[in-house]
Amino acid sequence: MTITINGYIAKENDDAPWSDELWVSYYNIAKKFKAVVLGRRTFEMMKEVNEFEKIGNPFIVVLTKKKQQNTNNIFFVKSPTEALELLDKKGFKEVLIGGGGKLNASFMKENLVDEMLIDIEPLIFGKGIKLFAEGDFEKKLELLETKRISNNLVHLHYKFIK
Repeated sequence: MTITINGYIAKENDDAPWSDELWVSYYNIAKKFKAVVLGRRTFEMMKEVNEFEKIGNPFIVVLTKKKQQNTNNIFFVKSPTEALELLDKKGFKEVLIGGGGKLNASFMKENLVDEMLIDIEPLIFGKGIKLFAEGDFEKKLELLETKRISNNLVHLHYKFIK
């Protein structure tokens, strides 16, 4: 995920004005994964601007309460557990959880995240969508890597302590 200095992944209107360097970093990371799990709004926004081509057309699982028709490459499920069971059946061992904040929180509540990759953009939003929606969870992490993407951008790689 990409966040502002104060922990937002987008403005309230879903606008995410990230720099070109940040998008390059995101595409490079996302291409390493053959499967991605997204919330419905994030999926719809990415689909609208053809983001899936830029990340190598991964296998996509969308968490949504809306009933929708699956395709060869896109499946709709109702819970994080259902998403991971489907991905396991399909043979995926690693998956990128691609947001948004509600989806991120749902995986955290069920203790289903092993590592977290965060790119920090030097912006501050007064209001917006938090990295994690409100929820009853608390996690400890261990920093595995810090990398400078550019003069202003930082990439952090954490492991969750179970």
